[in-house]
Amino acid sequence: MCHTVSSRPQTTSNPTSSEAAPPVKQDGRKRRWHEHKIARREELVDGTIYAIRTRGHEIGMDEIAAEIGVSKTVLYRYFTDKSDLTTATMLRYVETVLAPRIYAAVAEDLDEYELTREAITAYVETVADDPEVYLYVMSNSASAGRDVVADSERMIAELVATVLGERLRLLEMDSGGAVPWAYGIVGGIQLATHWWISNKSMTTEDLIDYLTMMIWGGMTGIAGVAGSPVRFKSQPHPLLPESSTTP
Repeated sequence: MCHTVSSRPQTTSNPTSSEAAPPVKQDGRKRRWHEHKIARREELVDGTIYAIRTRGHEIGMDEIAAEIGVSKTVLYRYFTDKSDLTTATMLRYVETVLAPRIYAAVAEDLDEYELTREAITAYVETVADDPEVYLYVMSNSASAGRDVVADSERMIAELVATVLGERLRLLEMDSGGAVPWAYGIVGGIQLATHWWISNKSMTTEDLIDYLTMMIWGGMTGIAGVAGSPVRFKSQPHPLLPESSTTP
């Protein structure tokens, strides 16, 4: 018997990846619950911020629930514990209040001095406008959300470093110190503002003036040696210029 051989290529028994793994249908109920949970968490966090502003930064979970108008059981349905709620509150405050004001300030088309003062003003006035929320965030940072606070500090410092580095390079100066300078500036302003909001021993304007004087003094010192540590170390460092000490 004669057998004909087909010229067609033999099909393999291994299907393609798309044939082997058809798309899995997403459970619509799970997706809707997930979306609902995210939206509800945001609502409860916004309610928590309102409660802190109303009752103060030492507020507890019972007071937060009462101010929002829900039971603690509802809070614990969406947050594992107080630490989880506090972390979410910190993140919301940074993302919706603090960061936008800082970004807006450094985006202004200003000269170096005005940009410095504007950025300091934005930070100090943000804290001054929302002291209870700020104190709540900072007082709870050790037990919850320290990473959120650290991330916000890092974000602002890196933003300042970018702006500072660009300005120094534009002036053809050494920008190698932009990052440590930025972290020093942000850390100094934050610590001084935290001290101030806790005791209010001077006006907001006075604090801004003193911080601007300090930061701008450092900036002019950096500019005076074109950002170069070598030049800085090679120069004398009298506390006062000679013209200030002569009668």
